[in-house]
Parts: sequence; C-alpha cells; structure tokens
Amino acid sequence: MKTYVAKKEEVKGEWYLVDAKNQVLGRLASRIARLLMGKQRPTYTPHVDAGDHVVVINAGAIRVTGKKFEEKIYYRHYNTKPGHLKQITYRQMVEKFPTRPLRLAVLRMLPKNRLQAKRIRRLHIYVGPEHKHQAQKLVPVEIK
Repeated sequence: MKTYVAKKEEVKGEWYLVDAKNQVLGRLASRIARLLMGKQRPTYTPHVDAGDHVVVINAGAIRVTGKKFEEKIYYRHYNTKPGHLKQITYRQMVEKFPTRPLRLAVLRMLPKNRLQAKRIRRLHIYVGPEHKHQAQKLVPVEIK
C-alpha cells in the first residue's frame, strides 16, 4: 500500500466563513488554525501548504473566559535594550485593535516553520458582519 503525498499543484483551496460572535477566543483560534493548515482534509501533508482561506466576521464580539479580559497581557519588544519591553492588556488591545487578539492567537497556534507566513495571509478578519469576499463561494462553518 502506498502513502499518498499531496502536491502543491493538486491542492485547490476553499473559502470558509466563520462567525465569531460569542465564541471563546482560544477554541475558535485552534479550529481556525486547523482550517488554515488543511488538517480537515484526508489528503493532509505536513510539508505542503494545503490549507484554505478563512473569513472571520463579528470578531469584535469574541469573548474570553475567566479574568482574562482584565488580566491577560500582551508583550512586545522594540529592541534588546533595557526598558523597551512594552505591555498592553487584553481590554486595551480590543479597544485599539479589535482584530489583533484573534490574529495573534491563530498565529501562535500555527507551526513555527516556513509555511506559517503563507498560512496567516489566508486569514481575513472583520470586526462586523460585513466583508468584501462576496465573489468567492463561502462555506459557512459551525464552530461548537
């Protein structure tokens, strides 16, 4: 019995529509990461970029559990000098950049390899219910 290995030319990506309203951030991000990697396909191959496009609407209505809304902190480093570590809470992040917490959660759930940048480019996040991808055939995904 031979093992099937998908080739880049054979893969045809689909477009998925995900409604993030009242979804928990981490659970939603893990399911989106699986769609971007293509792990839902029977022809999944780890070294081939065989994922799909994911359009997320209502990203402004994502919820978090526990005390994360006040206590979760995002860190970033401007450079290696002392005093350049910046931090921002989840509440401040949502007020300034409503789509960034979901993008960061999905990015950090993707494998850290050369395909990570290609996969995250196929993630399209919108704050409200309107999006600009009407021309594609969008398959609605029910996240439970």
